[in-house]
Amino acid sequence: MASLSYTLNCPPYETNQNLNAETVPLCTGPPTREELLVHYPAKFTWQQLKTFVNSGDLGLLKRDRALQRRYDDWAVGIKEQYGSVVNYLTNYRLRWGQPDTLSLLKSTLIDNNYDDINSSDSNGVPPNQPPPYFCWETPKEYLSIIQNDWPYSVPPEVEHTLIWTKVPIYHPDLVDESIKVRIDQDGLWGFTGTDTPPPSPSNLPVCLPALAEWCVTQDKMIASAPPTEKERVLIEKAGSEVHRYVRNRWDEKVWETAWFVNPPRLQSVPKLAHIHVFARKK
Repeated sequence: MASLSYTLNCPPYETNQNLNAETVPLCTGPPTREELLVHYPAKFTWQQLKTFVNSGDLGLLKRDRALQRRYDDWAVGIKEQYGSVVNYLTNYRLRWGQPDTLSLLKSTLIDNNYDDINSSDSNGVPPNQPPPYFCWETPKEYLSIIQNDWPYSVPPEVEHTLIWTKVPIYHPDLVDESIKVRIDQDGLWGFTGTDTPPPSPSNLPVCLPALAEWCVTQDKMIASAPPTEKERVLIEKAGSEVHRYVRNRWDEKVWETAWFVNPPRLQSVPKLAHIHVFARKK
């Protein structure tokens, strides 16, 4: 594996006292960080966000409702111009194998060895011959790592990154047939860089008031029963390659992450596989 070198693009996240509704006008299209801070302040804390990820129902993760309406309006124009959001992503937004230079929301994680990562010289995988499913060895030309232009309602110090992949994440070699129905409903998720265990789903009732404006209550959740030990091992295997990728990219000494892969029922772009990563610098 190639050696990795990442640096932090400082300064860190700070709230500018001069940011207000007068100095930061609302625009159209993807929001700037200043717009998010002023007009779409985070509805969830980092602890609540992790609780929702670990709850078993990834449908609890929400975008600010006003920002969602802005996205819906933007999507109308995108469909008129490109034919569909999928066409927009594949023909413009996703620059396979290249750094993300289009996002208005810059990441503090800078990849200094981008041209070396996942190259055929570094991992023995010939170019243009990806493995059958997503993993750390997937050649970079099959991946597009970008900041979510329309992030969920996360705290300002949390980055919402998307890892798009041309190779599947759910694959029979990883997802045992006995848990396929469960994965199809619940998806996959995990945590890296945590100093303590992730919050238990039993904490969910305390966090649900943060979802009141979406009218979410526990009886409306869609989640499987707790897995058996055998199922737990198989679920861990199903998400093992994603977990390995996240651990390798976000140094656990520096970053804490919560990652997830939506089940098919929640995928906004069903024809393209992608992973959500919430990353918070320690």
